[in-house]
Amino acid sequence: MKYRLLGTTGVRVSEFALGTMMFGEDGNKDEKECAAIVHSALEAGINLIDTADTYSHGQSEEMVGKALVGCRDEVVLASKVSLKAGDGPNQKGASRLWIMREVEASLRRLKTDHIDIYHVHRPDLDADLEETLGALDDLIRSGKVRYAGSSLFPAWYQVEAQWKSRIGQRYRFVNETGPYSIFTRWVERDLLPALQRYHLGFTAWSPLNGGWLTGKYRPGGGIPQGSRATLVHGQWGEHYPILRQRFDFSRPGIQAKLLLVERLAQIAEQAGMTLAHMAIGFPLAHPAVTSVNLGVRTLEQFKELKAGFGVTLGADVLDAIDGVVPPGELVDEADRGWIMPWMSASARRLPISATCAGQGA
Repeated sequence: MKYRLLGTTGVRVSEFALGTMMFGEDGNKDEKECAAIVHSALEAGINLIDTADTYSHGQSEEMVGKALVGCRDEVVLASKVSLKAGDGPNQKGASRLWIMREVEASLRRLKTDHIDIYHVHRPDLDADLEETLGALDDLIRSGKVRYAGSSLFPAWYQVEAQWKSRIGQRYRFVNETGPYSIFTRWVERDLLPALQRYHLGFTAWSPLNGGWLTGKYRPGGGIPQGSRATLVHGQWGEHYPILRQRFDFSRPGIQAKLLLVERLAQIAEQAGMTLAHMAIGFPLAHPAVTSVNLGVRTLEQFKELKAGFGVTLGADVLDAIDGVVPPGELVDEADRGWIMPWMSASARRLPISATCAGQGA
């Protein structure tokens, strides 16, 4: 396992991280197997483990906390806050009220006295960014959090956060985490350059694009039993209906993926590697990437990906990939990771009264 510096923090994290979104009732309910995955990751040299307060309604944090008993100090432990965690009007977001309440719940579930990287899970445009940064700054100064990070913050918001921290003399974000794969290259256009400009780390998640880049979904092949697609059309679809789009085979974006997978599989075969190993190696080729987050559901899946930890993609392979999915592209809009509020119809159109006033002028 190789290690990379997390921005300018001086902290070294493994090139591959263990993502635990699949731990708990929304993925793997077997606590023993989930613990085995954690321990296997540690044995493989992984020292960055990622979870969130809302993964399986807190069960992921609980499982991670139990698995790390006796070896907590061996890892850089990351968690998140801001997605809806309850039915109350204030059980979500990035307000000081919710951050201060929810960090205590996460610490209890994780059986620890501090979180190493505490990410704001999504931008909360209803909360003043200075309030959010102030709350995180207080948590860092109190010792309950070591570093603050963000998730799916666009480039312009990253810049604003960095400058507000500088002006207010607060601790700043040191890491961003978001989707980056052969199929989701939109971050190359402006986000990754912004992170490099401000010396932030970047943890790339979903390098397999939800399983699409394993090669299990092929034209005319149907939906494999036990795959993520079956979960999305089953229990996941009930809780997260928006995820169904990522496996709706009638959509043009999905049809495009089916064709592209065939071409990518040929590139991987010619390079002497599996498509999955090529896929997890792809983000690591970008100099802005610190670590690639592997969100496995089973121990077998982890073992399969572990076999590709030493894979390095040469210029010829990367050029071939560029020929299939050009730099900066997003094959399917459903893979962006979140719905940008400024792209809604109401945000793009002036009220009728304002429009009329403008015409009168």
